[in-house]
Amino acid sequence: MALPGWLESARRWVVRPPGSTVDLGSLWAEVARAGELESELTRLDDSALTSRKWSGRAEFCAVAREAARRELGLRAYDEQLAGALALIDGRVAEMATGEGKTLTAAIAAAALSADGPVHVLTVNDYLARRDTEWMWPLYQRLGVSVGWVTEKSTAAQRRAAYARDVTYVSVNEAGFDLLRDGLCTDVADRVQRPLGAVIVDEADAVLVDEARVPLVLAGSTLAGPDLALGMAGVVRDLRPGEHYLLAEQDRTVHLTADGIAAVERALGAELYAVQNLDLLTAANLALHAEALLTRDVDYIVRDGRVELVDGFRGRVAQRRRWPDGLQSAVEAKEGLTGSGGGSILATITLQAFLNRYARVAGMTGTALGVGEQLREHYRLEIAVLPPHRPCIRRDEPDRTYRTAGRRDEAVIAEVTAVHATGRPILLATPAVADSETLGERLREAGIACTVLNAKNDAEEAAIVAEAGAIGAVTVSTQMTGRGVDIRLGGSDQRDHDRVAALGGLYVIGVGRHDSARIDGQIRGRAGRQGDPGGSVFFVSLEDDLITRYAPAKSPVVADAQRIAEQVNLEIHRNTWRYHYLLEQHRVAMADRREQVLTTDRGSEILAGLRSAEHAALVRAHGADRVAAVARTIVLHHLDTAWADYLGFIGELREGIHLRAVANLDPLDEFHRAAVPEFRRLIPDAEERAAAVFAALDPSGADWTAAGLGLDRPSATWTYVVDDDALGTDMTHFLAGLVDLFRTR
Repeated sequence: MALPGWLESARRWVVRPPGSTVDLGSLWAEVARAGELESELTRLDDSALTSRKWSGRAEFCAVAREAARRELGLRAYDEQLAGALALIDGRVAEMATGEGKTLTAAIAAAALSADGPVHVLTVNDYLARRDTEWMWPLYQRLGVSVGWVTEKSTAAQRRAAYARDVTYVSVNEAGFDLLRDGLCTDVADRVQRPLGAVIVDEADAVLVDEARVPLVLAGSTLAGPDLALGMAGVVRDLRPGEHYLLAEQDRTVHLTADGIAAVERALGAELYAVQNLDLLTAANLALHAEALLTRDVDYIVRDGRVELVDGFRGRVAQRRRWPDGLQSAVEAKEGLTGSGGGSILATITLQAFLNRYARVAGMTGTALGVGEQLREHYRLEIAVLPPHRPCIRRDEPDRTYRTAGRRDEAVIAEVTAVHATGRPILLATPAVADSETLGERLREAGIACTVLNAKNDAEEAAIVAEAGAIGAVTVSTQMTGRGVDIRLGGSDQRDHDRVAALGGLYVIGVGRHDSARIDGQIRGRAGRQGDPGGSVFFVSLEDDLITRYAPAKSPVVADAQRIAEQVNLEIHRNTWRYHYLLEQHRVAMADRREQVLTTDRGSEILAGLRSAEHAALVRAHGADRVAAVARTIVLHHLDTAWADYLGFIGELREGIHLRAVANLDPLDEFHRAAVPEFRRLIPDAEERAAAVFAALDPSGADWTAAGLGLDRPSATWTYVVDDDALGTDMTHFLAGLVDLFRTR
């Protein structure tokens, strides 16, 4: 039922909606001024609109609204203009699903481009290209150039796209390009320009949930014996409770005395002997893979490869892997050929990468739940925008069952009853395996359904768009990042009213997620733009959320989610405490490298360390040629030293939690080891470079990198590391935190 006009107006122009940390009064005032210009702009012909010179943000918003109406057939709502202004101000705009964030971001990006390059970061390649092509006519009308980058883009295509005023690119791909640019030996080989403004889609997921995830550039395959395959066979025969014990709360597993004896018998070696440390490590990795990582929950196997499932999105993650030892252990568990490891050449967390932009803004439907972290890690405030039309979706209380089996039976019965009416249904499951199993049970019950598990973004986006059609039953892992609205009636909008009369899209969540924000995103798929809709969650006391996090005396979902969210917050904070030092070192190294790459600093360094040889070479070959070879030599040794340092840090991190056994603070011990190692890094690298320089052939016959034996990896690859997969010291610490919360 529509609200009276005066009440609707009052609702929309709230100065500070609940939870918003930004006063919207000034934004609404600018939106009002834009509205006053609308009738004037509609009378302009296309050329006059294109050549219109605007002064101030309000006038720009008015021009952008008219341009969108003509070019896209979309008239931006007042709420979308307010959202664009919030983005321009460097805020996170909270806008509900279906409120038009794509157009909002395009208007903001076009405005921000007047001050320099703008990146719109998406969660996958499909959305980067789709949004560019969709919004391209608007940008063209506004005189703004736009391009996109995907994983398949060549270096030339990337360089051209980043040269545009606005570039759409997935967050991972933009980060990988930064890493690759950081290893260029010629400025002309870079693809990115200096980072300007960024608008982050799904901001809560990217800025918080995935912020601690390191992006990695690797090269030169590691050699060495592979114990993984044999060890997988050994641990496969071990029995839980007898040979090993699980601690589900902190996701750890360890061998019992009987388990150690069984492994030692199988190997014919003593696990805890100093000389057999590699066997002990391989056994622990194999046990972790066998006992704690589940196929079709934590990963899938496709085309002979292990592909990780993003725990926050319930989707297959692009180019993500565990640290090499664990990755090999899982591949061995599944009987697959190992993908090999590699030396890390460069790495950066998403949080550190995003903080390199001069201006950060974002948009999402669920920012309030992470407001504290957005302020703590990015100094970002939240502007909560009201929906264009009031939400009339009916959210039912959870239906709770003692066992997962009874819960699933109730879900099948509910779907059967509702499906008989023709009302479209969307079932959201927490894992790929759950969606496959539930889909099979529905088919056995005679209900045709479509099962999505995020294995193909483009194809599944088209299917999701039809989830609101008459009689549709769609089963999916949770829906974050699909970027598609579900319209009632699907592609046949003549069925809109018929579906609305049935109550609209009915969303059924099968089990709650660790974060209430994700549940909110699932509910938000129904009731878009004032449409009717409904949602309900079916929960069992055997659900992972309950068994891991619910207080012992009160198995309540809300309490379990509160604890899970607090644990994830602490993981984020503690992980960043380790990465913060590494980031300071990375910046220092990058600054030194930039000096060497763009100036004659390399030549100056070597002149100071080998003055006689430097002077002789300059007399013989000239300062420019000597500076060029000095640059090549110093860059090579800086990059090699940094790769060695990253290898040292990786090994240090994997075992640092053991320092707690000696009542030492792991973080202090990490700093105690890492800081002096880094202090030696640059001087040692420059001294090694000086030694190569001093040994140069005075004739200058072959001063190429290859001639000097300074070849770089012939191939590099990029991937994302699941940084918390091995139960590091943060996880061990947080296990106690969970227990503390559970007993309160």
